[in-house]
Amino acid sequence: MAQDFGIIISQGRVADRTDGALRGALAAGDALSAYLGRTPVIVGTPSPATVDDWSVALPAARQTLEGLRDAVSAVLDAGQVPLLLTNTCAASLGTLPTVAARQPGAVVLWIDAHGDFNTPESTGSGYLGGMVLAAACGLWDSGHGAGLNPEQVIVVGGRDIDQIEGDLLVEAGVRVLPPSESTPARVAELVAGRDVWIHVDWDVLEPGYIPAAYRVPDGLLPHQIADIFAALPADRVKGVELAEFEYGAPEVPSPVSIELILETFQALRR
Repeated sequence: MAQDFGIIISQGRVADRTDGALRGALAAGDALSAYLGRTPVIVGTPSPATVDDWSVALPAARQTLEGLRDAVSAVLDAGQVPLLLTNTCAASLGTLPTVAARQPGAVVLWIDAHGDFNTPESTGSGYLGGMVLAAACGLWDSGHGAGLNPEQVIVVGGRDIDQIEGDLLVEAGVRVLPPSESTPARVAELVAGRDVWIHVDWDVLEPGYIPAAYRVPDGLLPHQIADIFAALPADRVKGVELAEFEYGAPEVPSPVSIELILETFQALRR
């Protein structure tokens, strides 16, 4: 039986340094809402992108992050599976602590070119989105909770990871699979039939398919993400986050990218 998804669309700025990701979350969310025949919950109000330090971006995003937390809880309380379309990975500061509390046995598949495991002490860019997974695992206090067991986190497709960040990942016990090891069989082996929460940052892909702000070459292809989805027990998927679709990027017409997002998601509808 297919999962009953409750759709949440993030529309509040959460450290956005470009304007395309908010537009991308809304466009992809509208397309998935139409496909599933669901009315989405919209969280937050758009505001212009700017390049600011995490210490400024984090308090500015409080209302949106708290709204995402409450929306995820409401979907879970309704017996549905949260399906989030978010602008930045930093939006997961509001969701992952809820995953840790409500789905403590779930494996988190962090499907991303980046580890997002920096801390205020280790970050070189000051970008909040590069610190979210570390906060959820308790390496620093975001003010939005933690509790995620790093040994239940698998970074899939990771390849743009700083040396210090890589050391933090190893020390914490997070498993990182580079693209060459990110096969459906390997991911399914590591998940081992457990509940799973899926996060996808579209920069995990080879550039040229679904644009993201922080593109990295030598990535996965859309069908490989779909194959990973298809290898997971559908009834064990407890939540899905799709983040960082940069709407309006020049290299790919946005309707083509939206269709790829829909086709990739369909692998979970079994």
